[in-house]
Amino acid sequence: MDNDFDLLYETSLGSEAAFKMLFEKHKDKLFNYLIKVTKYKEVSEEIIADVFLKIWMGKELLTDVKNFEAFLYVVAKNKALDFLRIASRTEKLQKMVSRKIYEEQESGADYKIIEREYQVILENAIEQLSPKRKQIFKLSRDHGMTHEQIAHHLNLSRNTVRNTMAETLKTIRVFLQKNDIVPSVLLVVFVSS
Repeated sequence: MDNDFDLLYETSLGSEAAFKMLFEKHKDKLFNYLIKVTKYKEVSEEIIADVFLKIWMGKELLTDVKNFEAFLYVVAKNKALDFLRIASRTEKLQKMVSRKIYEEQESGADYKIIEREYQVILENAIEQLSPKRKQIFKLSRDHGMTHEQIAHHLNLSRNTVRNTMAETLKTIRVFLQKNDIVPSVLLVVFVSS
């Protein structure tokens, strides 16, 4: 009983031995995939545990799965994206993830190509902005001006600048998500640009 179909069938009937064989068969490939996404061994291991726990909890439905490996990667990818979303909302995790991504990307041959692709997508997002939003965004990001400095420079209220920046960042975030870019991955681009 080595093929996935048999293992899935036996697992759906409650066989812990078959479930363990499924786990052993797929955990290393799944780990190699997840470590590339999350950059952390512990997080990758935790996601694998979560994925297989979810599979065990829904074992009765396993006979409906036609391509287990594809199913496994979709579940793992969703869990990894959940981690990155949480990381993007937590400053400490943002710094850890961006540092890890930066260290790894610096050593990778594809880093410059990927960085340029992200930069182009970010530039496209910025180009979609209205002229006023674009001006305020560029003064903040390119020139390092504070909201108060921008308000003084453009003769606007500080609240107008703050609200405009909040809406601008939301618009950019939505554009990036539509282009399948996780905002926390772009931290490196924001920091390095």
